[in-house]
Amino acid sequence: MTIHIEKETEVNFDFNEEVLIKEVIEAALDYEECPYETEINVVLTNNEEIKEINKEYREIDAPTDVLSFPMVEFNEPSDFEHVEEEQEDCFHPDSGELMLGDIIVSVDKVFSQAKEFGHSEKRELGFLIAHSMLHLCGYDHMEEEEREVMEERQRAILDRIHLSR
Repeated sequence: MTIHIEKETEVNFDFNEEVLIKEVIEAALDYEECPYETEINVVLTNNEEIKEINKEYREIDAPTDVLSFPMVEFNEPSDFEHVEEEQEDCFHPDSGELMLGDIIVSVDKVFSQAKEFGHSEKRELGFLIAHSMLHLCGYDHMEEEEREVMEERQRAILDRIHLSR
């Protein structure tokens, strides 16, 4: 598994964010039973930068906490069965890893939302990574039922690494 972590802003957590990000990604992939070695890019940025990306890609002129850019199109969430035959261009030509996609997190939002929701920055960052990983695996939350499924899966992933509320 390859996880690229890029820091576009100063990061001052009281925990090792790289270790946490890797733990959450591994827990999510295990929970979703991904049969492949994967490549995932994670960018830690600030509100100003994520606002620009949000405006460009979603036409929303406001900062957000996390953006997900999946590389794989799933027929059903986490249905890895047909990925190899239908989307061979999603595999890295050198490593053979499945390139799941990119995660962009606003560090500013991690701090503000942790305070707002009354939990640690570690829990908030873990939640955002778990949430985004589910998007990379084909989940969405446009409908109430989808939202409930995602929330349950996020909880289960965070429970696996003892990062529940």
